[in-house]
Amino acid sequence: MIIKIKVRPGSKSQEIIKEKSNYVIKLKSLPKNNKANIELIKLLSKHFNASQKNIKIKNGLTSKDKTIEIIQ
Repeated sequence: MIIKIKVRPGSKSQEIIKEKSNYVIKLKSLPKNNKANIELIKLLSKHFNASQKNIKIKNGLTSKDKTIEIIQ
């Protein structure tokens, strides 16, 4: 499954919001030293009940707009 997301780092809480065919994901971590991406993968693994190894950032590693591949 491939999903498109928009990340909002530095939020007060973690949250996944579904908007039409995209997701908005609020993260507590700041985008320094890859911490926001790591938090993103952990949060998506819990939400989609998938292993962290099966979640890959396909596009947008350093961007707020990302394309994620989840293998279930």
